[in-house]
This record gives sequence, structure tokens and C-alpha cells, in this order.
Amino acid sequence: MMKKVTLLDGGMGQELVKRSQTKPTDLWAIQFLIDAPKLIAEVHRDFFEAGADIATVNSYAIHRKRLRSKGLEDRFIKLHQLACELALRERDKHGSGLVAGSLGPIGWSYRPDLAPSADEAADIFAEIALIQKPYVDIILCETMSSVEEARGAVMGAKTADKPIWLSVSVDDSDGTKLRSHESVTQVLPLIEECGVDVVLVNCSVPEAIGQAVPLLVNRGAPVGAYANGFVEIPSAFLNQGANVDILETRNNLTPKIYADFAEKWINKGASIVGGCCEVGPQHIKELAIRFKS
Repeated sequence: MMKKVTLLDGGMGQELVKRSQTKPTDLWAIQFLIDAPKLIAEVHRDFFEAGADIATVNSYAIHRKRLRSKGLEDRFIKLHQLACELALRERDKHGSGLVAGSLGPIGWSYRPDLAPSADEAADIFAEIALIQKPYVDIILCETMSSVEEARGAVMGAKTADKPIWLSVSVDDSDGTKLRSHESVTQVLPLIEECGVDVVLVNCSVPEAIGQAVPLLVNRGAPVGAYANGFVEIPSAFLNQGANVDILETRNNLTPKIYADFAEKWINKGASIVGGCCEVGPQHIKELAIRFKS
């Protein structure tokens, strides 16, 4: 009997950049909430039609500090609400599925050293979680790259009284470690301490995720995985304000090859799979064909 697998959607930000054929700004996916919300709705729709069970809200990068630098902080609440409404509307049109609110890193992706302390981060994340609470079924803390960064996110997420899914990013060259170089297993105490319902690994190369998954399985919560489609995260992208156009897309990660990786994660114990940056609807469609038929 086939193991029951839940399918996440794929990457939103890079899909928006690709479809719009516009040069990305340092606001990244936020820019499309301002300029092209219909395109965001289209991506949500395509992921559902491909077979995704969950739509992830396009709120990963919406932080007051980021908006403040562009004179847009007064739109903080409205942008979160719009991002949630777009996902919820497409889920309702689809007729089934869940909506996951997204909490992304406060400092910069893959730079846990730039994150505030867990207590300070908890207050920042709590504000976002409470804004999203009326719209979402799950709070997904994404791409957390250290134990302290993860702790701050889940502490804040708890205020919404929704299931908390914690997703960590691991070192591309050694998937047994977070990007902070701590062991990936060091996030496991958060399951009990903070009431984490699901632990996932995301936005790392598929090979590294394959190393992380077995270390998390049977440790108190279901496990999920969703890789990115980059060659690597270059040092230049670790500078705050860098644009995603310096990230190189992996040219050999076809839907079938990506599904092969996902099959390995499932065989190692993952029950939730999907995609992150550069993983599009065709990849999710292949996962649905393979794991939901």
C-alpha cells in the first residue's frame, strides 16, 4: 500500500520572477504584491491544479525592517492581509487544501548571525502570526538556519494558536548541519519545548536534504522536505540587499529527477514533500503523479 504523502506547493518568488520576465528587485516577491497580485493568484492556482495540497502564503519576505528601507512600512499589515487573501481565494476556488502562513528570516536568508535574539524575534514573528491567524490553517516557519533563529520563530508562531510547522535550512555541502554549523538534530527539543507539530528541511540542495531527513525521522513529529533548484548559495548572496539574479539555477533538475530525490526522502521517512525556489508547477505535477495516483 502506498504511503500517504502530503504535497506542498513549490517556490513562489522565483516563479514570479520567471513569469513576469522583469528584473528582480531587493523587495523580491513583495514587489509582486504591489505590482502584480493577479500573477501571485495565478501561481497559487497552478500549484493547486498540479496537485498541491497546501498553498504557502507569499509573505516570506514581508518584514517591517525591509519595508522601512523603501518607505513602505505603512503597508505592512495590508501586504500580509493581501498575501493571505490571494492564497485563501485560490484554495476556495480549488475546493480543497490548506493555507500555510509563511514566516521567513528577519535578518537575511541563510544568515542566522544577522537574526535578532529569540526573544526579540518572537515579538516580531508574533505580530505577523496574529495578522495571518484569521486566514491560515498552519503557520510555517521557513528557512530557519540556526537553533536560535528557529526558536524565535516558533515562539512567535505560538501566539496564533495554529499548528506550527518548522522548516530549517541545512548546509549544502553537509546536510547533517544547519547553516549555522550546528547539528540539525539540535532543533528537535523545540518539538516539545514550543509545540512544533511538523519538522521540515527546505531551501537547500536536494542531496543535502537527503542527508538531513533520516536524522529527524521518528523523533516526535512528522517530517517533510522541499529543496531548492539552485546550484548553490554563493557568498555574494549572503550580503544583505543582494538580488536573487545572482543565484544560478541548476539546469539538470527536471521534474522527474526532482521526484527521484523526493522518493528517496519519502523512503527515508518523510511524509510531506514539495518544492522551494526554482521548483515549479511541473515539478509538483510529477510529484502528484508519482505519489498520489
